[in-house]
Amino acid sequence: MSHYDPYPEYKDSGAAWLGDVPEHWQVKRVCHVASVIDPQPDHRAPTLALGDGFPYIGIRDINDDGSVNFLTARKIEEHAIIKQEENFSIDDGDIVFCKVGTLGFPRHIKPHGRLALSATLVLIKPSDLIDQKYLRYALDARCTYGQIDFFSSGSTRAALSIEQIRGFNIATPSLSEQREISVHLDLETTRIDGLVNKKSRFIELLREKRQALITHAVTKGLDSNAKMKDSGVPWLEEVPAHWAITYVKRVIVSIGQGWSPQCESHPAADDEWGVLKVGCVNGERFRAAENKALPLTLTPKPEFGLKKGDVLVSRANTRELVGSCAVITEDFPRLMICDKLYRLIVNNSKVSPAFLAMLISVYGRREVEVEANGASASMVNIAQSVILNLNVALPPFKEQLEIISAIETDSAHIDTLISKTLLSIDLLKERRSALITAAVTGQIDLREVG
Repeated sequence: MSHYDPYPEYKDSGAAWLGDVPEHWQVKRVCHVASVIDPQPDHRAPTLALGDGFPYIGIRDINDDGSVNFLTARKIEEHAIIKQEENFSIDDGDIVFCKVGTLGFPRHIKPHGRLALSATLVLIKPSDLIDQKYLRYALDARCTYGQIDFFSSGSTRAALSIEQIRGFNIATPSLSEQREISVHLDLETTRIDGLVNKKSRFIELLREKRQALITHAVTKGLDSNAKMKDSGVPWLEEVPAHWAITYVKRVIVSIGQGWSPQCESHPAADDEWGVLKVGCVNGERFRAAENKALPLTLTPKPEFGLKKGDVLVSRANTRELVGSCAVITEDFPRLMICDKLYRLIVNNSKVSPAFLAMLISVYGRREVEVEANGASASMVNIAQSVILNLNVALPPFKEQLEIISAIETDSAHIDTLISKTLLSIDLLKERRSALITAAVTGQIDLREVG
């Protein structure tokens, strides 16, 4: 922020969240400049529609540009829509703000078709006393999140009341100055968001490259001059001639799944037992922290504990993630598998656990797409038989280890690039947040800034 000038004079705002503000600014509560509407004042979520219905919108269904993603929204009956339409309308410039769960995240919402707002949201309708964009920026500033943290602390589930949101302090200059600030923030945040999008796309390409390297290595090997043969399996195509075509069931000792006790909401401490969440294998790497603590009232089941060399496969998940696979690299005797995971115990004389995990990750995707079934697109299942009867091309054991080593070397380089890019994205987001906060609290003077 060093290239921006401060205002000539400041005063104590009288609000701990805001600190000193420019001499000519005022401090107002949100309720003084906008109407804050609870879309579900009775706190009763409407009954979901059994078939076609109308969108019931949560914060995750609203895109950054204010458009609504109707495909992700749950569906409700028309009477719930009518109930809201009788009490308020959604107009251009209105803001939604999350009051339950993930708090904040103010977004303009574009009116489009008939929909109902979730009980987790409030609708904020700016008055003529404040610029609509300026209000959204003010609600997205760190000083507002400071108020959110203060008022929501101590609750078992993060939540804010309507009155708390109405009472949020914001600093306001004149309308014309608000618009100047909004114009500059629009330009700068658009520029920063563009850089974040480019870097995010670069990360996607790096991950695609890593997956392509893994796929080629475990299906074609490292020797580009190796003699090839027809695998006899249409979707396997050609494989190195000296590789064996077999089934997963012939290279493992056993397959099984865990249990589904009612767990605590927090991860297990070092002296507690934990049950893994299905997401522990997402991204093809095992994440031990993805677990929930087993209540002290329940008896642990040590037979579900993890041992080095176990291969975990996601049995029930979203279509994009079911079949995700990872190998356990050390013993975790107090971490137990859940019923949404398969555990494969490998025959170490035939296949390396790490190589088998890669094989399932690569070959399994095709089978998952064909065989995975479920009642909805949000959760699908894959049967043990699909994993067991999965055709794989298996190189000699020594060659498996060579392939694993090559993949680890290449992946480490790609992972370093990804980590550096993620860090740069975090720094850009930090700059964006700092700029918004500085602008809407008057720490920097954006009047007549080119």
